[in-house]
Amino acid sequence: MEQAKISEELAHTVKANVRHRAEEYARREAAGAARLGTITDGSAPWPGDTAIRLEGALASVPREFPAPDAQGALRLRELDEQLAVVREAFPALRTDVELCRLVAGMLEGAWRERAQSPPRPAAAPDEHPPCLCLFCSQLPKPPPRRMADYAFRRSDGRPLAVKTWPYRHELDSVLTGGWVWNRALQDADTGRELRFRYEDDILTFPEYKRTGMALDIEGITRTVRRSVEENFDINGARALVSGIFTSYKRSVDEYWIGLHRRGALSLPQHTPLDRVTYTMLQMMDCLWWHVSPDDQLWREENLAILVMSRMVDDMVDVRADAATGEINNFWLASMPDHEKTMLAASVIALIKYACMPESRGVLWNVGLVGATAVWMGLNGRHALWFDGITGGLPPVEGCAVCRLQPNPCTGLLTSGITLRTSERPAVRELGGRAAELSERCRREYPGARELFHSELAGFEALHGEWRGDIDSTWEILRRTYVAAVNASLAGGEGVDGIQRDSGPLGADFYHTLNMGGAPGWRENTVLLIYMFGAAHPHFLWNGLGHAPAELGGDWLDG
Repeated sequence: MEQAKISEELAHTVKANVRHRAEEYARREAAGAARLGTITDGSAPWPGDTAIRLEGALASVPREFPAPDAQGALRLRELDEQLAVVREAFPALRTDVELCRLVAGMLEGAWRERAQSPPRPAAAPDEHPPCLCLFCSQLPKPPPRRMADYAFRRSDGRPLAVKTWPYRHELDSVLTGGWVWNRALQDADTGRELRFRYEDDILTFPEYKRTGMALDIEGITRTVRRSVEENFDINGARALVSGIFTSYKRSVDEYWIGLHRRGALSLPQHTPLDRVTYTMLQMMDCLWWHVSPDDQLWREENLAILVMSRMVDDMVDVRADAATGEINNFWLASMPDHEKTMLAASVIALIKYACMPESRGVLWNVGLVGATAVWMGLNGRHALWFDGITGGLPPVEGCAVCRLQPNPCTGLLTSGITLRTSERPAVRELGGRAAELSERCRREYPGARELFHSELAGFEALHGEWRGDIDSTWEILRRTYVAAVNASLAGGEGVDGIQRDSGPLGADFYHTLNMGGAPGWRENTVLLIYMFGAAHPHFLWNGLGHAPAELGGDWLDG
């Protein structure tokens, strides 16, 4: 079958535009490492550590995929017509348009190859011996699950209610409320107001298709067109390109999964994406959702964070995505399991780094990966509190994820990443507000208090004294992280209830807790980032368990 020869051209385009990280970013990283070394034992950073290396994704030649079929070629011609209009109106977006077209072609070929691939035969026990590296040896075993266990994720579930927030009418759902919250985190962190509301709408409505059942789409479309004519800038143009790609990707996904559901073909429980092609697809899928300043757009540290913000989604939703057949899922990709494990560990190392004060003030989106984990932990559709909970707490002693050191993972695409483990730093005494959280846990949930207290001590070693809002933060933590610890101590009993409860909880707190200007909002968020993404027993890591099953269910939820 003819190969499209697109992947290598795409990789070349990305490499030609990437710029090395800012010197100030590197200096702050070194300062944070030195500070933690002092906290650990007063000597050099990372005493007695273990180092594991992951080469940069773009150091490898990506695999090529077949040329698109007739339907794919038709979709690409229609895409070319749309992009030509953007290219003519905004010549400065030539690279953006080129990337969009190349990734779309690669996506078509990857889907076609997957559709024509037979199921993988079961490997002989000695054909692929298990990796014995530090992280692979601590991968969780997937608990038994049925399709019915994932009913919470269905997009044809309960109707979306309209709720009046302090600022505007929003759907009481992650589909829009969570989006506003996540955008507010980014805009408030920079104060730049980089994109207007209507420009976000260009992205939101193609992605979150279910909102069409509850919103006046025609009215919104008229507002967007009028706003585009009156006040359109380069960030709006980038939003338009990303919106075009989002709509295109959804049409490709719908086409192939629709054929599978009608019985016209059988999709296997794997995809042909290797690490290079998977990484580039995820980069494009996120590149213009979160608007960077122009001088940071192509910096390697920015691109690495964008890719890993999509990987967090994969880590949390990995088994649900596997059951529904989505193609940009790294556990189904063709890369070796060790590479997938290292990518997952890199996400957690970056979340820890984002909790440190040295990480802030240089890069606009350093907290994006952790904020994404918080968003998913509070939105009620992902499995952070579901697949991540197993009966019986694993011991802290010897836990590689606990000992994993903070790392900005800048070289994910370029120079590579060296993950290190050593003794985890912890403060001897908690600050006043963290101590009050610990005391509340002692009074209300004494069985979880020892672990909760020790994780607060680990967090304050990274972050410094916590100065957030006690009442609202405790309300969230007691119903998510602490409840999940207790469920694990009880053998896993009631875990689905915790997951289902997180949706209404998130709807209540999106704006009151996280909107810029609320007391301590940034402090509240960074503690949730640590507890949801980096605290023992590592519910994020434990969500990685994947057991192949037949494809089925409802995938269309944005």
